[in-house]
Amino acid sequence: MSARYQKNLLFVLLFVWFLVNLLQSIFTEILSDEAYYGLYGKYLEWGYFDHPPMVALLVKISSLFFKGNLGIRLMTVLLQIATLLFTWKIIDDKQPDSDKVYSFFIIAASICMFSAYGFVTTPDVPLLFFTSFFLYSYKKFLVDQKWLSVILLSLSMAGLVYSKYQAVLVVGFVVLSNIKLLKSYKFWISGLCALILLTPHIWWQIANDYPSFKYHLVDRSEGFKWVYLLEYLPNQMAVFNPLILGAVVYVIVKNKIKDLFTRALYFLIIGFIAFFWLTAFRGHVEPHWTIACSIPMIILLYNNSTVNPKMFRFLRKALLPSLFIIFAIRILIISNLAVVKYLGFAGKKEKAEYIESVAKDLPVLFLGSFSNPSLYSFFTGKEAMAINSLYSRKTQFDIWQFEKKYNNKPVFVCDYGEGSSKTYEKGRLKFFGYETDSLQTINRIGIKIKPRLKILHNGDSIDLSLTFNNPYDFDINFNHRKFPVQIYIAFLKDEEFNLYPVELKEPIHIIRSGETLIGTITTVVPDLPDGKYYFGICLQNLFGPAINDSFSEIKIIK
Repeated sequence: MSARYQKNLLFVLLFVWFLVNLLQSIFTEILSDEAYYGLYGKYLEWGYFDHPPMVALLVKISSLFFKGNLGIRLMTVLLQIATLLFTWKIIDDKQPDSDKVYSFFIIAASICMFSAYGFVTTPDVPLLFFTSFFLYSYKKFLVDQKWLSVILLSLSMAGLVYSKYQAVLVVGFVVLSNIKLLKSYKFWISGLCALILLTPHIWWQIANDYPSFKYHLVDRSEGFKWVYLLEYLPNQMAVFNPLILGAVVYVIVKNKIKDLFTRALYFLIIGFIAFFWLTAFRGHVEPHWTIACSIPMIILLYNNSTVNPKMFRFLRKALLPSLFIIFAIRILIISNLAVVKYLGFAGKKEKAEYIESVAKDLPVLFLGSFSNPSLYSFFTGKEAMAINSLYSRKTQFDIWQFEKKYNNKPVFVCDYGEGSSKTYEKGRLKFFGYETDSLQTINRIGIKIKPRLKILHNGDSIDLSLTFNNPYDFDINFNHRKFPVQIYIAFLKDEEFNLYPVELKEPIHIIRSGETLIGTITTVVPDLPDGKYYFGICLQNLFGPAINDSFSEIKIIK
């Protein structure tokens, strides 16, 4: 068959792929993370608490053309087509026939999470695109090292980092596969140009005290649990499809590395899988963190199937049935069945609209989760915010600080508040909440402790000097009629939260806007088991204990 026919077939299948994902993106309910990224796009910055800004840019562009689902997902659908095109260009088969073209799409469609990232918007979508762009640029660089290749390499590396921090691994494992790159001045120039392009994001991290790095490198560390280690491989099978993963292992074991580019593919796949398995020793590993491997997997399996008839037959006979299963699941998640609601693909709109029917035009404050205010804003178009506590984690809402606009103003609080909340039920929908005419939050009050303690004994009497700083442009009233404030000492260990109320020697009634006050407390170290704890001071009101102090590690000894 002619090359023209093969090219037409490629574009026909790409169009079918695009159409399927477009329909899926329209009819599949938005996920909570996507609604969160929808707010990213509404408030464009050079960085965000959880991720770099590329996903926000994609959402922003999508929202210029559509509202609703496509306002978040349009660029995702388009970008996966570009990812497939780059991957095909990397393969660069000089004599493709229709069977080979079909094989390419069967392999790509059989990788479960790769298929999902054709219609679900996450930072992994641009990560996949820039991984394919980077490998394309690297392959060109290996051939000629022309200045065009240098420019493409620098653009792809910057795009990777702007997409997701796993970019460091993508570039790092490729460099490890070819250490001689470090002797090439043109490679160093490409890295320097990428660094210059990344300057705005680096500056944003510095200006905001490195929130992303603190979160990913420190806060997500949960300690070792056997379940984290044991669940890793089953999760990877779910991400890539057990048949794909098995076929890739077979290719890597059976085939010797023939060139530097294939060596890079091996290093990426083995490196990613091994690296994140090792990180399971410090906490839970999200299954999709290894998704960048899917690009080298597609290339490796396609290339092997063109020279290995057994692999070609396997791809056709074994993968095709799994494709039908994936397609059936994709149809299922469009439905409104109970199991689909449990998985998070349906039912969220009803709840948001029910909360709106109670809150009416009041802004809604949620406790802890970033997902609830994001979903509420997406489905109702009204403003919502989140307040965290020691029992939750910080999010982008801690940088936005929307709640400051509503100090001493009416809001609807969607959560349980002792003595204040009501239970709202409608069929299977249920939530707690209450209306307040005068909001006061304390999460941004800074507290410093002197001295910083290292070792404590049960029953020790300790004297601490506390410095309170109010950065708000309004006063904080400790005797507020709706949200009075109490001071607590806290001892945190794993998932244990030991909090004890304390009194200042000279009580604070009001901290004026911009004011710094110093107080002292004398307290006794509670009877706690030996071990290491994080110790700090926090303020508490109806929203729970706030994260006011930078906690430090101490050791308690009997």
